[in-house]
Amino acid sequence: MDLTWINGQNRQQNFPLIFADKKTGETILTGVAYVDTYFNYDFNNPIDNTHTISSTIGRHKEFTLNLASIGIETNYKNIIGRLWLQTGQMASIIQDVDGTTARGRNTNINNLKYIREAAAGYHFNKWYGVNIEMGIFMSYIGLESYVTQENWCYQRSMVCDFTPFYFSGARVQIFPTKNYKTELWLLNGWQSYNSWNSFIGMGNSNYYRPNENVQLVANFYVGKDSKTSIYRFHHDNSIVARYFNQPKSKGISQAACSINTHYGFQNGAGVTPAQQYMTGAALTNRLWFNKNKIALSIRGDVVTNPGLYLAFSPSTVTPNDFTDAISLDAKQKLTIYQGTTTVDIMPTDYVTFRFEYAKRQSNIPYFAGHGGTTSPDGWTTTASTGWRPDLRKTEDRFTVAVNFRL
Repeated sequence: MDLTWINGQNRQQNFPLIFADKKTGETILTGVAYVDTYFNYDFNNPIDNTHTISSTIGRHKEFTLNLASIGIETNYKNIIGRLWLQTGQMASIIQDVDGTTARGRNTNINNLKYIREAAAGYHFNKWYGVNIEMGIFMSYIGLESYVTQENWCYQRSMVCDFTPFYFSGARVQIFPTKNYKTELWLLNGWQSYNSWNSFIGMGNSNYYRPNENVQLVANFYVGKDSKTSIYRFHHDNSIVARYFNQPKSKGISQAACSINTHYGFQNGAGVTPAQQYMTGAALTNRLWFNKNKIALSIRGDVVTNPGLYLAFSPSTVTPNDFTDAISLDAKQKLTIYQGTTTVDIMPTDYVTFRFEYAKRQSNIPYFAGHGGTTSPDGWTTTASTGWRPDLRKTEDRFTVAVNFRL
């Protein structure tokens, strides 16, 4: 099947960095390289140049190296081996909030922050394939990918931004038929390298593709992800459908849509699902033009997270005006709406020029205003005593991104 059109999937059809056995022709290693850069302008123009409430975009009015990654993958003689190294701004945004690094010793985030994905395992020739792996791998909760080039929009939907991007653990992938894959996970926790306590997180992922024009996904996770007796459950599902496909057309060459929905909650230690839950949805439509060299994506999404247990903190300054407002008024429930328009120019499989305009709105002040979220003058070295972050209900931004992948 050709799955390169799917939201959250690699669009490459050819892989130039392949190293094969000269005698048998069997592939030994596939090399991979990826660089993602952007320039983002936040129309609130924060004085500290910090763009908030995003795991994709962290800076304003600067040229930024978002992610640089190289790696190798192998399936030689049924061995599963994968090692991706990474650096760049996005890795810090996502990994530096891993609270499990405070439990015990030998757990510093620097031990693993330059490893994007690493796994070892074996492929068994049973049914249509059975894979067993252990290591660090990308999360399948949330339709969109950690790698921005694989997504139809640059800024991920808020549903995907609020859910994990990596897991540390073990998994079994089972292909009972050629159209269906299911996975079983044993994990240290929700986007954590280590464990909060003695309870191992568990998950299940299911992909059904009746043909190359439809993908149905349902994923589940349950884990004890705090120092107390709080359990977390999350369910994520999506439908991706291609409803037009004329790849040789110089007009519209493809058309597809995707919908991703999510519901989760925390329970225990005095917390109920009615108090702390996260629900959301994202709907995207994408049109390709000129033999799939140009694409236009339009997306609308919403997320509600009243207990804030997954919400980004808009500032590191304490006390935090945002969380204080929520705690003082039980009727306040964080709700974010986002609209995105994205244009991609893709002269080859290996490079993308992306232009994106987005507008976000929340029911309470949440996004960085002109005064910023760091200090009175925007520097971390300036005392912020008595100063409050400038938070706004709306945010408009324009982003230009360039990436390549081999």
